[in-house]
Amino acid sequence: MASFKILLLPGDGIGPEITREARRVIDWLGAKGIATFEVEEDLVGGSAYDAHGEAISEEAMKKAHAADAVLLACVGGPKWDDVPYEKRPEAGLLRLRKDLELFANLRPAICYPALADASSLKRDVIEGLDILIVRELTGGVYFGEPKEIIDLGNGQERGIDTQVYETYEIERIASVAFELARTRQNKVTSMEKRNVMKSGVLWNRVVTATHKAQYADVALEHMLADAGGMQLVRWPKQFDVIVTDNLFGDMLSDVASMLTGSLGMLPSASLGAEDPATGRRKAMYEPVHGSAPDIAGKGIANPIAMIASLGMALRYSFGLGEAADLVDKAIAAVLDKGLRTKDIMQAGRSEVNTAQMGSAIIQALDEIAG
Repeated sequence: MASFKILLLPGDGIGPEITREARRVIDWLGAKGIATFEVEEDLVGGSAYDAHGEAISEEAMKKAHAADAVLLACVGGPKWDDVPYEKRPEAGLLRLRKDLELFANLRPAICYPALADASSLKRDVIEGLDILIVRELTGGVYFGEPKEIIDLGNGQERGIDTQVYETYEIERIASVAFELARTRQNKVTSMEKRNVMKSGVLWNRVVTATHKAQYADVALEHMLADAGGMQLVRWPKQFDVIVTDNLFGDMLSDVASMLTGSLGMLPSASLGAEDPATGRRKAMYEPVHGSAPDIAGKGIANPIAMIASLGMALRYSFGLGEAADLVDKAIAAVLDKGLRTKDIMQAGRSEVNTAQMGSAIIQALDEIAG
């Protein structure tokens, strides 16, 4: 039986509550003999700052490096608004991404049939939506230098951010997108702003060359990022895999996720380079939503995005595609039964709390697995 190491980082706010439900699914998978999971847990974000004075400890980082996958819930909250910038809760998340070299961010936008009416778009536009946005995560304007604010005198300042990409950064993110497209509908849309940005010209050129050299079997189209945002709202089902840079990926993935009607339902994955010796990648999985400190401790948080993030780990880190399908089907089945946590509650449906939603998903897993 395959064995995998998982590091759980519950973080802040509702993190411990939703992590508890994901842990129940991990235990169910182990009990069914699907795989053996060695699970460790540590602190990140504000909870780590309270305990160690840092957003993540060196010990936790060692565990992250040793794990086959990191499953992180959420970080942050107003309690830590006044801590030093470099020690803010989000610094723990950024360090994990940087030190594990997680350059590929996968953000699915999936519309569960039972929630199609929750979208602001018409049902025929959104029902059946299944998009995967592949965002470059460690380059671009968020990390380029110089990055500074200069005092020009006379009450004037100049803010500078630098958009920088090198060939290898574009090649590797494009390769991830093409490889994932081969497992889906075999289509990639590359988005940039080559009409006004030199980095966009290079992005377009490198993606085109990578496609021609290695992935000619995959359909490729290019689209300006602003036009892509418009098309996501006009007819999102035209897309399969979208690959784009850090800045545009940040914005477009939020647009795509809200098409589904609930930002709080969606998971994400951040992947590193493939290890030539093992074929595995460093990886971290986390819900798209935040720490929701206003409802922390009330037991009403929605655990679905956290459980779906575990499903992505099963698929992309552990090679357990059938188990990932089980998790996805169980989530859909629970929603089809009309069960809703408070954040997605609709008229005529049954409201459940965090633990009850977790129990319902476990029950659905039992029913589907037979």
